Amino acid sequence: MKYIHVVLLLTLVMSLPLQAQDLSRQLHDAHETFKEKSFTHRRFKHKDILSLLNALGGPLAVSQVGESLEKRSIHQVKAGTGQTKVLLWSQMHGDEATATMAMFDIFNFLQAKNDGFDELRQTILANTSLYFVPMLNPDGAERFQRRTATDIDMNRDALRLQTPEGALLKNLQQTLKPLVGFNLHDQNPRYGVGKTGKQAVVSFLATAYDEERNINDVRQRSMQLIVGMNRALQQFVPGQVARYDDEFEPRAFGDNIQKWGTTLILIESGGFKGDPEKMTIRKLNFVAILTALKAIADGSYKQENSTDYQAIPENGRALFDVLIRNATVIREGRPVIVDIGINHNEVNSKSASAFYYKSSVDDIGDLSTFYGLEEIDATGLTLVPAYMYPDTLDSAADLAKLDLPALRRDGIVVFNVRKAQKKNLPTQAVHLLSEGVVPAQPLELEQIPTFLLKKGNKIQYQFVNGFWKENQSTPQNGVID
Repeated sequence: MKYIHVVLLLTLVMSLPLQAQDLSRQLHDAHETFKEKSFTHRRFKHKDILSLLNALGGPLAVSQVGESLEKRSIHQVKAGTGQTKVLLWSQMHGDEATATMAMFDIFNFLQAKNDGFDELRQTILANTSLYFVPMLNPDGAERFQRRTATDIDMNRDALRLQTPEGALLKNLQQTLKPLVGFNLHDQNPRYGVGKTGKQAVVSFLATAYDEERNINDVRQRSMQLIVGMNRALQQFVPGQVARYDDEFEPRAFGDNIQKWGTTLILIESGGFKGDPEKMTIRKLNFVAILTALKAIADGSYKQENSTDYQAIPENGRALFDVLIRNATVIREGRPVIVDIGINHNEVNSKSASAFYYKSSVDDIGDLSTFYGLEEIDATGLTLVPAYMYPDTLDSAADLAKLDLPALRRDGIVVFNVRKAQKKNLPTQAVHLLSEGVVPAQPLELEQIPTFLLKKGNKIQYQFVNGFWKENQSTPQNGVID
């Protein structure tokens, strides 16, 4: 009998109108159902989306609308029959792939039925015509780089239109004349939310259309829609949504599209701790965009107070990947107390389908006004160079013959090798030297952060390439110097 009651209760909940429930929570919790499973990392390429586009069916219509400089096809996915047109594009910058993944999740959502979201789909598809352009810069995606194959930043090409991809985007805006445009990007994951020290997981911007940053009906609509999206996302990442600086950039597409009469919403996917492939942020894009599309479709955004947009904290640039506080270094025989800011920098593999980290010491000194995504209080600890293995190895393959965990416990993490290799770097936490010297003699800016933190004679931390935990080896954290 209890089982029957549970079934009846679930049926009743599913039958409730979407307005009576928290729509954004429903979408968030249901995302796994619509998640495009072929995306397991963000370094996919043009060929990877072609098969997905070819498999799309009603109510989606796929067409080629242009091609890149290197003749890669650029496609549009259309959905809906409503009078209100919305244009959405992703990967204007080739290495900013989060929203492309979210778009395909949305495509799966729009094709589904009989799952409790039919009313939402009907509202969106009957009242809007959606035009998606996934991967606007396929040449950049091929290299996993920001710029196009012309080496021009497309988002600074709205005036000269020297990139075919940029010319295509302007033509779509001018031809479709959409009410709303979504400019979908990724931002540096080290942006913070104001001065809170919290990482900005998502940032929004209602772009300015003039130097004075005036607000007309077009820009006000941006603000109203962002207010609703911010409220939706605060449930999942409280205090981790920011507002991008709105200084007018006369060459940028976002600013100009706002100027040309289309309400422009910029979404920047930042970083989320433990989510290097941005699968969590992809879900947040899915929620935010569908929430906004419903508000456009039913006009509910008009009830939002645009002044609430200004209450969203601005992005702050005050984060390091690792911040070591109050470490002692010895300079000229004298102890000096310093903070050390370390960042993990991605380096593309040859195919750009994978990467490794090459970390660096980005700042030294009083960093008390900064924060770290990870922090270590090194009060009472002294920073010294890591120890080097006494014998020279022929190659990294010889590491397999050694008891690396035991050596690591003794602070021996640096190894001389005769044969340098830039590929297949070791996954072990080791620092290979083919030439040069052990870092931290003395500690300097832009060094690879390999060193020890000791309390007296006892090693507290062994840093290799900016990592110190044994399990911090994905992707590869072995480094050759």
